[in-house]
Amino acid sequence: MDGPRQLDERKMQISAIPSLSNSTLPKLPKGVKIPNYDRSNLTAGIVHIGLGNFHRAHQSWYLHRLMQLGKAHDWAIIGAGVKEFDKAQRLKLLAQDFLTTLLELSPVGHIVEVVGSMIDYVPIEANNGALITQMTKPEIKIVTLTVTEGGYYIDPVSKSFDSSHPDIVYDATHPEAPKTAFGAMVAALRLRRDSGVGPFTCQSCDNLQGNGAALRKVIVALAGLSDPKLSEWIEENCSFPNSMVDCIVPATTAKELALVHDLGISDEVPVTHEDFRQWVIEDDFCAGRPDWDIAGATFTNDVHNFEMMKIRILNGGHQVIAVPGELLSIETIEQCMKNSLLGPLFKKVILSEVAPHVKAVPSITPENYVDLVHKRFSNPKIIDTTRRVTFDGSSRQPGFLIPSIRDGLANATPIEGLALIQASWARMCEGTREDGTLIEPNDPFWDELQANAKAARSNPSVWLEMSQIYGNLATEPQFANSFETWLGIIWNQGLDKAIEIYLEV
Repeated sequence: MDGPRQLDERKMQISAIPSLSNSTLPKLPKGVKIPNYDRSNLTAGIVHIGLGNFHRAHQSWYLHRLMQLGKAHDWAIIGAGVKEFDKAQRLKLLAQDFLTTLLELSPVGHIVEVVGSMIDYVPIEANNGALITQMTKPEIKIVTLTVTEGGYYIDPVSKSFDSSHPDIVYDATHPEAPKTAFGAMVAALRLRRDSGVGPFTCQSCDNLQGNGAALRKVIVALAGLSDPKLSEWIEENCSFPNSMVDCIVPATTAKELALVHDLGISDEVPVTHEDFRQWVIEDDFCAGRPDWDIAGATFTNDVHNFEMMKIRILNGGHQVIAVPGELLSIETIEQCMKNSLLGPLFKKVILSEVAPHVKAVPSITPENYVDLVHKRFSNPKIIDTTRRVTFDGSSRQPGFLIPSIRDGLANATPIEGLALIQASWARMCEGTREDGTLIEPNDPFWDELQANAKAARSNPSVWLEMSQIYGNLATEPQFANSFETWLGIIWNQGLDKAIEIYLEV
């Protein structure tokens, strides 16, 4: 353990590292990849709303890679946010000239790169005035979003737009000063139509099947609530390409901050990520686009099969191990994969109950993709927590796993493991782990989930009667009976025993 002197020396070393900025780029340690282009000559073409870690490790990097090749210098990114917590992120990025350190972690080493494709971040305002103004500028051709899969005001079961949500009602009655990102986009499109600037492409980058179609539904419907003619104009002129995005990007904690400092870089908002990226995009851009394919993205008219494979196997697989992992007090995904029960659980559930409903794509079969995901989840350098992965289960379960239950019932394939995971989720939402420690609220609807989880201990049907999540699955005897059986075993004999029984069948 370090003594006082060593700790003081370490503090001095850290404080001696200059903060990341345009002026300090040449001073970064040897081996750190830095922008080779003149950032002062970049001009904006994209506004991105929801500037978290994933965007900076994924879409921002693809554009940066193009810029490193001498291309797309007129497509730089303007960051944006609509939430109060975005203000702190903006200030941190502003202080370092909107640069981000990316640390790619593989099992055998790391690569450090500073990405410079973002050049500004609009102020966060209650009425979104600055954001709307930025999106009306003629040079902005694309507005992209990462606002989480549950942030689209779409019912996960019926897939209908929730026009009664208070946020939507507010935006419909205050179209010039909206609360939501979607309301701000509608307001900007109204101004662009009226001024003759023309449309921009609306591009979702969230883990949502048919994300472009979902975004179209929200924007068109919201516009129609206040201005039906604008809704028609958007439908006719704007484009909403579907896409599949993929890269495991953990949250940044003190560990990641310290890791980057130890490499000789003072960055307040660094990002770590795995040594894998994929971006599959429908080529439908009404006002032009960067040549992302030169940087490794794939343009195709068949995004659906790519996104189905990724959402069902990778995102669904995350839930298969993270939910029981949280109950068993296992901190990270990599540790879950090493666990003698959870590793085999992942393989059996995904191969026998999920992969049969997934089609192959030109580059890989579902079975080979399962092997790839297994390898990625097992990367010991990626500290991805079970808590992060289980967050917002009320959106992730119906988006990633429950569709496979429906397919299994329709096609007479096994669903026992999927029912076991649903029972595990119900047990998790009760709010305690099996060792008795508390699970902190981890869902926007935690209070409702917890109340139903407690009631389900004696009356399992209460859990399945959450129609906003399960639809009519409570009336499907095969699933309902299996869920009840597994929940009883988990409560009476423990999760370990339930998984052992499943793996023995």
